[in-house]
Amino acid sequence: MASNLVWKLCRPPVFRQLASLRSGAEIRHFSSSDPPPENISRYPVPYKKDLPHDIVDVMEEVESKGGFLPNVFKVLSHRPAEFRAFFSYYNELMNKETGGLTKADRELIVVATSVHNKCLYCVVSHSALHRIYSKKPTLSDQVIVNYENAELSARERAMLDFAMAVCRCDTITEQHFQSLEEVGFDREDAWDISAITAFFAMSNRLAHLTDMRPNLEFYNMGRMPRDKNKDKGNVKGE
Repeated sequence: MASNLVWKLCRPPVFRQLASLRSGAEIRHFSSSDPPPENISRYPVPYKKDLPHDIVDVMEEVESKGGFLPNVFKVLSHRPAEFRAFFSYYNELMNKETGGLTKADRELIVVATSVHNKCLYCVVSHSALHRIYSKKPTLSDQVIVNYENAELSARERAMLDFAMAVCRCDTITEQHFQSLEEVGFDREDAWDISAITAFFAMSNRLAHLTDMRPNLEFYNMGRMPRDKNKDKGNVKGE
């Protein structure tokens, strides 16, 4: 079960981007048996020996395949039951294969609404994921500054307008749904947009509470295209 969760949380495009970071510089792997090397939370990060085995398995596999362990795993391990619930719902919202939202769409919703909620961790980490899934290295930066002036498609703009209405707790009317339907979304997609917005409103506030800090690795992910020839060379040399 842990392996299945890890695989869905960290799909191959993300693995390749994270692994490529290791080729340029050595990354110090996190071991929860040692004190964390940086101040990432107001709350204690548990020692590895004190965590349930299933959570250790998830954390070790994410770190092994990705090259580093995102700080959200470390911080939320402070409460193991909530860790499991958080990532279970995260997986249902962000990695589902049905509906009209792409992975890049989902990440862009997180970026836009997390900007409104002033969440550094989610803005930095999910803009990195958006760059990877969309292969657009500048769009999430534009959304961070002001999504209304970003180079969005009509479909993306309607999606973010709806997400922001939910984020601001606006009264949702039939006009909101009609605006989505005009660009190809249906009522189930509207639920997905709203659920992602609502879930990350909670996540944003947990990040505020804990003073969660983004990993430095997230800042550069997806900004430069991968050198495919270099990747092929690495495969041949293995």
